[in-house]
Amino acid sequence: MTLGEIAMDAQKLRAVQTPLKERYRAEPKAALVTLRAQARLGQETLTCKVETGRALVEAGLHPATGGDGRAACSGDMLLEALVACAGVTLNAVATALELPVRGGTVSAAGELDFRGTLGVAKDAPVGFQRIRLRFELDTDATAEQLTTLLRLTERYCVVYQTLKHGPEIELSLGTRGPAPAP
Repeated sequence: MTLGEIAMDAQKLRAVQTPLKERYRAEPKAALVTLRAQARLGQETLTCKVETGRALVEAGLHPATGGDGRAACSGDMLLEALVACAGVTLNAVATALELPVRGGTVSAAGELDFRGTLGVAKDAPVGFQRIRLRFELDTDATAEQLTTLLRLTERYCVVYQTLKHGPEIELSLGTRGPAPAP
């Protein structure tokens, strides 16, 4: 049985999180953690191999931009990260609140105008214009409990909050080999 398979209840969750919360209150800098992701550019195809820590995922062009559909689409991966984070967050909040959630699904859908991505129309935006996140739960929780569950899930879901508030992103380029000509 792995750590992820161990049943979690509110008491166990508090037992795990309380010392962390106490440490972070006493030492705020201890709560600042840098997460990293790395990928290797494909040598012969328009792909990028993403090291997930669990498996190697090969991302490539979406079929609407010329991909053949065999590689994962980074837009799909963004939505997958959102549903994964939202699902884990909802489960943790429900556990902490001792709400009876027996199961359910989390889904996300979003629209892209690929004219922007392909540079076909300068007025067409690049990126998702709208994303819808939906939970379908098997639960006997009251409407008030579900409102609290949704509000706290929204508040504490890292990927949701990151997308909603758009962090500052810095872009840089490094090279190996001969220096580029001026």
